[in-house]
Amino acid sequence: QVQLVESGGGLVQTGGSLRLSCAASGRTFSSYYMGWFRQAPGKEREFVAALEWSGGSTYYTDSVKGRFTISRDNARNTVYLQMNGLKPEDTAVYYCATTTMRLRLRDDRYYGYWGQGTQVTVSS
Repeated sequence: QVQLVESGGGLVQTGGSLRLSCAASGRTFSSYYMGWFRQAPGKEREFVAALEWSGGSTYYTDSVKGRFTISRDNARNTVYLQMNGLKPEDTAVYYCATTTMRLRLRDDRYYGYWGQGTQVTVSS
């Protein structure tokens, strides 16, 4: 059974940094893409970043390019989201998820497994 467990959220001031972790278990993820999504209060869940587990290709939404970095540790089966230069508009619950659909990385409907989410709050 696939299990994704996020950690690393918290409260930070504008301009600060956080690193989110997503520990994955239950199968071999070499053919998967790992994605990070976020959902702010009253808003729809939105794509943040994704990574091809085997090749390491990365994908970002425009609003986080240059500030966020997605990476992986194969030995730990863990994906990270390093978030620098945080802004109040980054405040949301952040989720990691998995998919095999390379052409649908930005669409949460194509992700089959999800973590429980971790809260990120950026104060102004």
